[in-house]
Amino acid sequence: MKRKVTIAVLAVVFISATAFISYQQNEAARHPRIASAIKELQGAIEYMEKAPDDFGGFKNQAIIDSKKAVVSLQKALEYRAKVDTKENKKK
Repeated sequence: MKRKVTIAVLAVVFISATAFISYQQNEAARHPRIASAIKELQGAIEYMEKAPDDFGGFKNQAIIDSKKAVVSLQKALEYRAKVDTKENKKK
């Protein structure tokens, strides 16, 4: 009995996570400039982290700020995904 409950709970978690990921991807498709900005910032972060130059002393702060920007943009897409999910459930 305990095993069946565990399996049921895991199935619900998996289905919920899969649905949310699907909505996140949908939001990225709906907002391609934001998705592109995230990708470009991640590339810039990787480049700066590997670069031997310190960019006039601005490298560390630029990396920190870029990482914060990526998080903010991801949160914006997650918010849209959550709102759109709720709106779709109401319909």
